[in-house]
Amino acid sequence: MKPLKILILSYRSAPFGGGQGIYVKELSESLANLGHHVEVFSGPPYPQLNQNIKIIKSEGLNLFETFNFRDRLSKLFKKQKKTLEDYYEFFSVLAGGFPEMKTFGSRAEKYVTNMNYDIVIDNQSLSYGILNIQNKFPLIEVIHHPITKDLEHELETNNGLIYRFSRKRWYSFLKMQKAVAPKISFILSPSLSSKKDISKDFDVDLKNITVIQNAIDTNIFKPYPDNIRMPYRIITTASADVPLKGLDYSIYAISKIQKKIKDIELVVIGSPRAGGHTERLIKKLKLEDKIKFITNLTKEEIAIEYSKSSVAIVSSLYEGFGYPVAEAMSCQIPLIATNISSIPEITGEYATLIEPRSAKMIEDSLNDIFLNYEKHQQIAIKGREHIIRNLSWQTIGKKYQDLIKIVINNHNTKKC
Repeated sequence: MKPLKILILSYRSAPFGGGQGIYVKELSESLANLGHHVEVFSGPPYPQLNQNIKIIKSEGLNLFETFNFRDRLSKLFKKQKKTLEDYYEFFSVLAGGFPEMKTFGSRAEKYVTNMNYDIVIDNQSLSYGILNIQNKFPLIEVIHHPITKDLEHELETNNGLIYRFSRKRWYSFLKMQKAVAPKISFILSPSLSSKKDISKDFDVDLKNITVIQNAIDTNIFKPYPDNIRMPYRIITTASADVPLKGLDYSIYAISKIQKKIKDIELVVIGSPRAGGHTERLIKKLKLEDKIKFITNLTKEEIAIEYSKSSVAIVSSLYEGFGYPVAEAMSCQIPLIATNISSIPEITGEYATLIEPRSAKMIEDSLNDIFLNYEKHQQIAIKGREHIIRNLSWQTIGKKYQDLIKIVINNHNTKKC
């Protein structure tokens, strides 16, 4: 295949504390390693990319960097050349919305107007501007999972009228995404589970959705023998105040098990909102000395944290593709994970799968692993081998390349 000029779009790409920045970085590197010229057009926060990959910074306001009104107002007025997108973004946020996907799509559309690319890959903005880009370029729309699932789970946690109104206002961009998704010719999903949910929630024909799982950098997420596993150190990765991640159930399990195992410790890669639900729960259960939060870690630092721990937990209530699942398995650590959505597609038989929303099953599974650690360590060894075979970027990158060829050929055929 001749080298291609590829543009990856990502409305936000935080290098730490979320999967999007990691995905964009590793996808761009994988395609570049296959000999293609790759550029990334991203809104803030921006990804950390290799030097051989050009980043074009979309001039978004990044209003969610702060929740202080004066600071947000300052961001608007300090921008030299203001656009309609800037004003829309500011007033939409002021009214409780999340406009970044819509405004990013408009900025991306303007950027590509006079550019030449062989293909464009959009990372989940699903905005109106993407439809116009699709008219000009071959396009792949990546949807990790329909955000409808986030809204569903948030509404399940609170029946308050004001809360429900505010969440529906925040997720009002879903109206746009539901309008755009059925008009996209090629959608890429990282799991069969997510494919079915995209089809159902966004009214997309199943034949328009291709499944290629996400990949893991197995050269970084690996065992680090110099680090000794601490016997009762448990690790999890979670956006602490996002109900979808199910962190509460791990916390309740630690509350029970710490009565028998005094040295138990839960390390959470993520940060709780100050004064938020998670902090209040930990204080209520008097677990301040048992639960530690760490954040802003590089991939290498995350892998080392896994190497210091004895068990990993993923207690999510939904995952379009569970990066923490694959990362833990790649680091060869015994894993407890919920048996929902995409997770069994990743783990195969190499993890302890439990029902969601069950602190009791987490507690029982931890006790079993502690009592039979050697057996579970052998399962973890096979789990790493499973990840290397199926989810390395060497494998997944070639699958992307094959799909890119199909999409380009289809686009060229339509033009003829």
